[in-house]
Amino acid sequence: MGKLKDIPKIDRPRERFLERGSDALSKSELLAIMIGSGIKGKNVKELSGQIINKFGKNFLNISVADLLEIPGIGKAKALQIVSAVALVKRCVDELNPKDNIIQSAREAVALVADIRDKKKEHLVCLYLNARNVLLKKEIVSIGILDKSLIHPREIFGPAIELRAAGVVLIHNHPSGDVNASQHDSEVLNKILEAGQIMGINIVDFIVISESETHSFLSDSQVSEINYISDGNQISLFSLLKNDQPIYSPNIIKKERKNNFSHNNDIKSGFFQLQNRRFLGNKYKLVGFIEDIVNEKCNGFESFCDIFAGTGVVGNRFNKKSIKVISNDLLTSNYLPLKSFLGITEVNSEEITKKIALLNNLDISYDNYFSENFGNTFFTLENAKKIGAIREKIDEIAKDEVEKTILITSLIYAVDKN
Repeated sequence: MGKLKDIPKIDRPRERFLERGSDALSKSELLAIMIGSGIKGKNVKELSGQIINKFGKNFLNISVADLLEIPGIGKAKALQIVSAVALVKRCVDELNPKDNIIQSAREAVALVADIRDKKKEHLVCLYLNARNVLLKKEIVSIGILDKSLIHPREIFGPAIELRAAGVVLIHNHPSGDVNASQHDSEVLNKILEAGQIMGINIVDFIVISESETHSFLSDSQVSEINYISDGNQISLFSLLKNDQPIYSPNIIKKERKNNFSHNNDIKSGFFQLQNRRFLGNKYKLVGFIEDIVNEKCNGFESFCDIFAGTGVVGNRFNKKSIKVISNDLLTSNYLPLKSFLGITEVNSEEITKKIALLNNLDISYDNYFSENFGNTFFTLENAKKIGAIREKIDEIAKDEVEKTILITSLIYAVDKN
C-alpha cells in the first residue's frame, strides 16, 4: 500500500483543500482530512475511501459499532468520525428547527393549553432530550398538588425510560391565581432534590391559570429567557435555593480529618477494616460525616449503620462510649463487620497459628473454587489456594467466632490479591 507522503503534494487532500477549496475534494478526501492518519498497511486516503464505499448513503447514520467492524479502526478513530457526524447533524437541526423543540415557557405552555380551564389541578411533564426536543407529554397527577401525594418516581420513571435530559413541569391553578403556593414550593423542592440525585434537569416549573402564566425560571430573570443557552440546557438547579441544611463552616473541618481510625496502633501484616474497598464506599467522606453527626446529634450513645457495606462509616464511630449497630445482606460484608466490630473476645494466638497453617496448605488438587473460578477472575493457582483454604477453615475452626475471623482474613487477602 502506498504511503500518503509518496503522493504528490498537489494531490494530497489537505493541500488540495487549501489550494482549491472544499468543492474540489470528494467525500472520501474530506473524511481523510478529518481522520488525519491511516492505519498499518493503509494510508488515510485508502482508509477513508473504504469507509465511504462501505456505508454509502447511510454514512450519516454511522455508529461506533459499525466502524469497529473495519479492521484497524479502533475506538478513538471511530469516536472521532461519529462525533463529527453528530456535530454536523445537530448544526443542521438547529438551522431548521422542528415544531417539537421547546425553547421557552411560552412554547411549553402552548402544548398544554387544554388544562388552563380545568376545574381540577393537573401536573403535566414535558420530557426533553439534550437538544430540548419533546420526547413525550404526560399527565402525572390530577387533583390537589401535594408533596405527600406526588412521588418522584411518577415524574422520573418515564424520564429514565425515555433517557430524557430534562423535564418541564406545568401545573394549573383553577383559582386563577398563578402565584406559587406553599405546596408548589414544597413539591418543587422535593422534585429538584430527586432530579439532582438522578442527574436529570428540572428545566422549569410553570403555573398557569385560564389567562395567566408564571414560570419559576423566567420569574428569576428580568424577562422570559430561552431554555437553551449557548448549547446548554438551562436548569432550575442553579437558579432556585432548596431548603437544604446549611452546615457551619467553622465546624465542618473535613480537610483536617486525615486519620481514618481512632486506633492508630497498626500492626504490620494485619488488615484494617478499610483495607477492603468498594466502588462508592464512604472512605474519603468519613471525616465529613463525623463532623455532621457530631454537630447535629451531640452526645449520642449509639450509631446505626444500615446496609453498611465495607463498614467504614460505622468503624469511624467505634468507641467504647458508643454502641455501633451494622447490618448488610451480603455474607461477604456481614462476616467482616462481625469480625471487626464484634465484641466477642478472641484468642489472637490461636488465630495466628491457624492462619500460618492455612498459608502453608498443599494446593496441588482441584476444588470447587478452582473448577468454577480458575483462569477467570483468578489464576488457576490462586483459585486452588483460595478453595483449599476455605475448605480447611471448616475443619480447623473451633467455633463460629474463629470461623468468621478466618473467612474474613481470606476475603481481605483475596481482595488484595
